[in-house]
Amino acid sequence: MREAAELLQIDPTIHDKIFEVEMYNWYGSAALSVYLKTHSKIEKKRYSDISECLFSVRILYLANLFQAFLSERGLENSRKMFIFVIRSNIFPVRKNIAPFFNSFFRNLIMLKKTIIAWVALGLLSIAHSTACTNFLVGKNATTDGSTFISYAADSYYLFGALYHYPASVNAPGTMRDVYEWDTGKYLGKITEAERTYNVIGNMNEYQVSIGETTFGGRSELIDTTAIIDYGSLMYIALQRSRTAREAIKIMTDLVAEYGYYSSGESFSIADPNEVWIMEMISKGPAEKGAVWVAMRIPDDCVSAHANQARITTIPFKDKNNCLYSKDVVSFARKKGYFTGKDSEFSFSDVYNPLDYSGLRICESRVWSFFRQVNPDMDRFITYVKGETKERMPLWVKPTKKLDKNDITGFMRDMYEGTELDMTKGFAAGAFGSKLRHSPLTFKVDGVEYGHERPIATQQTGFSFVSQMRSWLPHYMGGILWFGVDDAASNVYVPVYCTTDKVPWCFDEKNGSLLDYSSSSAFWIFNQVSNFAYGKYLPMMQDIKMKQKELESAFDKDQPEVEKSASAMSEAEARKFLTDYSLRAAEKSTDQWKKLSEFLLVKFMDGNIKKEENGKFVKNQYGLPPTIIRAGYSDECKLQMVKENPGLRQKTQAELDSRK
Repeated sequence: MREAAELLQIDPTIHDKIFEVEMYNWYGSAALSVYLKTHSKIEKKRYSDISECLFSVRILYLANLFQAFLSERGLENSRKMFIFVIRSNIFPVRKNIAPFFNSFFRNLIMLKKTIIAWVALGLLSIAHSTACTNFLVGKNATTDGSTFISYAADSYYLFGALYHYPASVNAPGTMRDVYEWDTGKYLGKITEAERTYNVIGNMNEYQVSIGETTFGGRSELIDTTAIIDYGSLMYIALQRSRTAREAIKIMTDLVAEYGYYSSGESFSIADPNEVWIMEMISKGPAEKGAVWVAMRIPDDCVSAHANQARITTIPFKDKNNCLYSKDVVSFARKKGYFTGKDSEFSFSDVYNPLDYSGLRICESRVWSFFRQVNPDMDRFITYVKGETKERMPLWVKPTKKLDKNDITGFMRDMYEGTELDMTKGFAAGAFGSKLRHSPLTFKVDGVEYGHERPIATQQTGFSFVSQMRSWLPHYMGGILWFGVDDAASNVYVPVYCTTDKVPWCFDEKNGSLLDYSSSSAFWIFNQVSNFAYGKYLPMMQDIKMKQKELESAFDKDQPEVEKSASAMSEAEARKFLTDYSLRAAEKSTDQWKKLSEFLLVKFMDGNIKKEENGKFVKNQYGLPPTIIRAGYSDECKLQMVKENPGLRQKTQAELDSRK
């Protein structure tokens, strides 16, 4: 999308605003219905692999896609010019492809007032698809006064790793290169801070933590000329801030000075005393900066966001608990997005209007968290199903105080116990698998349907629960409970915020998304989860047992570890806690590798070997005394018989009476 916008700005008629431009995404967030609707119209044609097919087939595919695009918008007879902006690497057999397509489609449609640039990115090179989840918990909502935020970084293109940015002292005038976090694309230079702080993962040495989810919002507001993307914004702020409020100021000052490169974003920003949600969207290429609003979560409450902007009306007079850009409303008026009174202004409704995907795919995850901490929130099932309009509150007060294990449990949620339960129904198969193959939506007889999208999902690269404690020294108070892959089957490992090394199992150089490494936690945990998806509920019993064993051991170790650190000098304690964090990570990875081997032996070929306390039962000959044949549930048997009555076994009498 950004590349297309950059190309379009080269045209003087667009740059000088003679023509308007309306851009449509092809691939992007799972919640973007534009792609899903258009692709489903031609998917049934089942073209061969686009990456291997001939150029003429690619044109045919795109032409059919184009016709479907026009048809669903009632534009078949429109006298408009449509420019298809094509990435050169999508059609490698012909480098100068964009002029060809412009000419090709100009023969179909005449020029009038509006250019609609529809971006065909993703026929081969699919953009990052991010759909993340964050929880935010105030200090008086927890059992011990900790603050918490959580973050699941979900993307089919993300290799799960633990990032590290060492503390530094820099000479005045030092410049820093900025690269887009998602792609590595170089964006520009900014002035470096004279001092930066140690950052491990998404927490710094002062216990400041930041997470995010992308809501997208109005695509015309993307500024491709800016230097600061959302990922760089998080990690630069972590390197420069000592409190959540300071992080908010640094983030908003950075985008004001250098521009905001990304689409709309919700950020979780916390320190040991305060927890904030901030939502931000760029002003577009014509005006540097961003509009934003930040709200402090009440200390006795929890909040959440999941790829849908959630801040509605703004309490402008509450300067202590609400911060915002001075033009958050006036900019919307100038763009024609809003005409009402300031008191009626809703950030979410103006900059990220709700659609059904925003409800069912995004807000449903917030609902699933809220309903578990406060049963009164159950009633909003009708809201996420698109049946009622009343929106969920931005935050709720839990009916009981929460601890770290509660938060990690919520991160593993798959709508169990609700009508959206991922382990139920036909798509879950005979063994209750939570895995749903993408895309999320599909059509049957022209009617569109969709799978649920849970908090715990298979495409998680990494996730964490950050715990911040005000009564301890910073170097000991902050713990990043970090895990890779699907949260339902991961292990959250304690990584103290003073940690200044990355364990090899979590190192971003140890393997990649396309390079397997037998010592990479990402690959080892994926081995287990992907094996389990085929026989999910039976195998998850063993996985959860090992998960609980390891995490309970970390919990049991924690008081003694911190008691030992307290008796040391700060320098000694920092090294001690770093070494402990490294050992904990490698221990969990090693144990998970052994679990993978155990599960293979136990569940090989769909049959189950009996074991006791993790040891397989053997007879005197070293063989299993019996094999457990799992079979199928009565529900599955009935469905199989209904679909294929011919499965019935014939009686001997029937055989004897054969002709």
